[in-house]
Amino acid sequence: MRKLALIALFLVQLSHSFAQSKNSPLQISHLTGDFYVYKTFHDYKGTLISANAMYLVTDKGVVLFDAPWDKTQFQPLLDSIKARHHKEVVMHFATHSHEDRAGGLDFYRKKGIKTYTIKATDQILEKNKEARAEFVIPDDTLFTVGKYTFEVYYPGKGHASDNIVVWFNKQKILYGGCFVKSVEAKDLGYLGDADVKEWQKSILKVQSKFKNPKYIVTGHDDLKDLTSLKHTLKLVKEYNAAKPSGK
Repeated sequence: MRKLALIALFLVQLSHSFAQSKNSPLQISHLTGDFYVYKTFHDYKGTLISANAMYLVTDKGVVLFDAPWDKTQFQPLLDSIKARHHKEVVMHFATHSHEDRAGGLDFYRKKGIKTYTIKATDQILEKNKEARAEFVIPDDTLFTVGKYTFEVYYPGKGHASDNIVVWFNKQKILYGGCFVKSVEAKDLGYLGDADVKEWQKSILKVQSKFKNPKYIVTGHDDLKDLTSLKHTLKLVKEYNAAKPSGK
């Protein structure tokens, strides 16, 4: 009887712990191998919206792709990575200039983490008097960190004029950020800095250059569906058909 009571108590505690993780402002999940996706949340015009980002664990340290959309989670993310993997974050890439991607550049740079953007992002941040990365890289750059090689690629304008994607050829992982919409998306979302006419051309470039991805990490919402890039193209085509002038 006592054993049953202990089991029941354990299950209650486990359930409570799981519920807490589901409601956490920082949610980390395993993608594949040494790749992890983390989700944070931001109140945008009264609606709580999630944002996806990713990190890679290497023997040289952890590489961070984009930052939490919630500034209160900048340090907890570092703490969680340290506790989980016993490694420090050594590199941080922002995939465009919006707050949900580049908002952590100043914080992580001050932590001694190497921060990176392309020139177009750096110019926008400078113009807006916002924190900039330590390193400005060419639009198409290959990096090798430990045993992992990845390509940072600028396909052209889309969700933003400076959006980049990251491709891991060996693992066939496409980190699309906000350039790629989730299959849950009913529209293209925020278009304040978008060029929808060019977005269509940019998607076709990505599809041609990076074939047969096994994982596509979108900027928001669900990322398990590999048709997300095709879905984004569909949304873009529909938008352009309704508004032939583009943007």
